[in-house]
Amino acid sequence: MATAQPEPWLRGTLTETPAVLRAVLHALQAAEEDLVRWCANLTDAEIHQRPAGMASVAFHLRHIPGSIDRLLTYAEGRELSPEQLESMKLEGNPDVTARESLQSLSAGLKAAADRVLRLSPGEFEQPRYVGRRRMPTTVGGLLVHIADHTQRHVGQAITTARLILHTRGH
Repeated sequence: MATAQPEPWLRGTLTETPAVLRAVLHALQAAEEDLVRWCANLTDAEIHQRPAGMASVAFHLRHIPGSIDRLLTYAEGRELSPEQLESMKLEGNPDVTARESLQSLSAGLKAAADRVLRLSPGEFEQPRYVGRRRMPTTVGGLLVHIADHTQRHVGQAITTARLILHTRGH
């Protein structure tokens, strides 16, 4: 049995990347690794199950890259596009397979990592505004929230997946 790697933030990677950006990139990498580990063996039907009324794994797999895209748009100083708003409404769409969900997650996380790398530590204190109500934050605040929000949804997806896998065995 192969020895498990340490978590991405403990692997000594991305050392040329400024610390805050590196932490966000490691959070995205950990998210993908954890979600693939726990969700890759779910069937198409299982990723849409909502045990005990919980959000489906499919929802989390779509919400994670979608929310990151939206938060990065704000970090970049832009407003959400009509396409982003429409995409948000489709995050619970049941017409997606397990494989498509994981491929979309991976592509979304890669695109997000590329965008994160274009941000500069000199921008972290710049004011930004979120949503229609223009809630105040900063570029740095958005980056920290991206990592935090992503990990919250990873935990929820894994909990749901584990419950599904547990009930599958009985």
